[in-house]
Amino acid sequence: MSALTGTRELLDSWVLEPGTGKAIELLRGQILRIEQIEGSQCVDFNCFNLHDYKEYMHTGRTRTLYGINPTKGHFMWSAPPRERPMAYILEDTAGCNDVMFPRCSAYLYESVYGFHTHTNCHDIQSEAQREYGLTPDDVHDSFNLFMKTGVDANGRMWIDRQSSAPGDYVEFLAVMDLLAVPNVCGADIMKTSNFAIRPVRLSIYSATDDEIASVPSFAPLPSQRTPADFRQPKIKADRALRKDPAYKAEFANTPIRYEDFAVPLSAEDYALFKSLADPRYGDDEGAALRDIVFTWWHERFLGK
Repeated sequence: MSALTGTRELLDSWVLEPGTGKAIELLRGQILRIEQIEGSQCVDFNCFNLHDYKEYMHTGRTRTLYGINPTKGHFMWSAPPRERPMAYILEDTAGCNDVMFPRCSAYLYESVYGFHTHTNCHDIQSEAQREYGLTPDDVHDSFNLFMKTGVDANGRMWIDRQSSAPGDYVEFLAVMDLLAVPNVCGADIMKTSNFAIRPVRLSIYSATDDEIASVPSFAPLPSQRTPADFRQPKIKADRALRKDPAYKAEFANTPIRYEDFAVPLSAEDYALFKSLADPRYGDDEGAALRDIVFTWWHERFLGK
């Protein structure tokens, strides 16, 4: 699809459903907007050099430069020895991102929670990237968008409920040709996405001249090495990323099915519930009750 949005051209748009991700060719000068539809949804993000998948986003280098919560005005950097800016965070309306926690995995849910089958970011990323010939080994540490995190006085990392609202978004402006791979985080039993999983909207725009001009420039340095500088310069396999025209998405645990579950409360119970309900949920009493139940479960059975 194509349309004009202000002075930008909208090139394409999708709704990313829970349990899924999407591999997107994001060319230099194009913008990827990742937008909340219902709010409060964490999105994991991987990206690779479209022409050499061995150059990929490195959360460690990014974290060293900007801290654990990158936001507007920061770059996503590639791993050593390339160490180049890959994408510029052009806008961030929620200001709630993380480069500290790893992606969730099937092992996490089985070893910690006892769930043998559960949506998880590693499997979702693996399936989305498969369209371009990448394997589960190629999934890298993710940039966790809309995820509220920090470190306490004892050095322990924490995750808290987030407050992203419908319409909040993060925009990446590609400074090289990328394969960008966002996915809806599968963590519905944690504070990561306020104990639920929800769809998000993806949109691709062509950047305006002013937006491109707003990106700080970087002069290449000799230490930013490419394969031509290696003692072993020969690449063992084809490293360009090309779309598989025969690819058909086969995401595990999808489609996600929802069922209403009535919870009868006495007048006394309901009054107690209202006194405990988190005001961030407004009139959504189901979400507020789910928060209370999972918070109790974590504290009672997991000691967290």
